[in-house]
Amino acid sequence: MAVGVFDSGLGGLTVLDAVQRRLPEVPFVYFGDNAHAPYGVRDADDIFALTCAATERLWAEGCDLVILACNTASAAALKRMQESWIPRDKRVLGVFVPLIEALTERQWGDNSPPREVAVKHVALFATPATVASRAFQRELAFRAIGVDVEAQPCGGVVDAIEQGDEILAEALVRSHVEALKRRMPHPQAAILGCTHYPLMEATFQEALGPEVTVYSQANLVAESLADYLARRPEFVGQGTESKFLTTGDPRSVSNKATQFLRRRITFEAA
Repeated sequence: MAVGVFDSGLGGLTVLDAVQRRLPEVPFVYFGDNAHAPYGVRDADDIFALTCAATERLWAEGCDLVILACNTASAAALKRMQESWIPRDKRVLGVFVPLIEALTERQWGDNSPPREVAVKHVALFATPATVASRAFQRELAFRAIGVDVEAQPCGGVVDAIEQGDEILAEALVRSHVEALKRRMPHPQAAILGCTHYPLMEATFQEALGPEVTVYSQANLVAESLADYLARRPEFVGQGTESKFLTTGDPRSVSNKATQFLRRRITFEAA
């Protein structure tokens, strides 16, 4: 059995780390499309094509269930994939819904009509493509009413993180938070809508202030995945080996990933 985890680069490792801790008995195959990262500046058709190609590669590794641990892919490609492309014996899941369920205090799989929730003013920090897709607002509307979402495209943050430039990443985060707060001075909650951003969570929190609740995705996705596999064990695939695949240079990606997770990670060429 194996589950696939896909990201355009290294950000999905934050999700992988959480799901491995939650489900230590499950092998995970991680696919990073580092050669084409970042996705956040690409158009929807390009993101769709790249995400489909990566998903097929994970299916070939015996992963019948693939987690898109990439908000840009979840926002720009997932709905189209589910409507027209994914075969009936496979599943591809995104990372938005567990986050929204936590924000709206709904149980996993609660499909009751949308209702009023306590949080009325939400700041969304995401890549330009995720912001342009309005996928977060669309998913939120299925579950809650009366919530004002102010979205801030965070250009450059993913590139800085992928390049290991923490000083630049912190400066960019502060700049983007300042830009959002000019439009929404008092958000109650902030969504880190990119799986790279948990690495900058302390910077986001400091810039936003202690009164703002910051929601990060990794642990929420891990809990949701555990629940999903308990309900749908038939989608645990036939793969038996955990591995890391990349379209980039395996040595370079391995070194960055090792710094990222602070444990030795070895990528193979996809």
